[in-house]
Amino acid sequence: GKMVKGMGGAMDLVAGVKRVVVVMEHEAKGESKLLKKCNLPLTGARVVDMVITDLAVFTVDKKGAGGMTLIERADGVSLDEIKAKTEASFKVA
Repeated sequence: GKMVKGMGGAMDLVAGVKRVVVVMEHEAKGESKLLKKCNLPLTGARVVDMVITDLAVFTVDKKGAGGMTLIERADGVSLDEIKAKTEASFKVA
């Protein structure tokens, strides 16, 4: 009868795979979803290789500093727009 909250099946998706690609919207209600620091429980730490949003594509350095690098912009999207809508810091390839 009682529901126990936990990680669910998401942990299975990121454990033991060679590459993790996150596809998501860049913003929610006008707020960036690419944050400097996650404020929710992590499914896995340092497992994401690439993030693809409706505005841009980033690679993620899982080792070292763990930073993101912008490698592609969507058609009609400027670098300034991406910077304004991204809380997390990133480099530009």
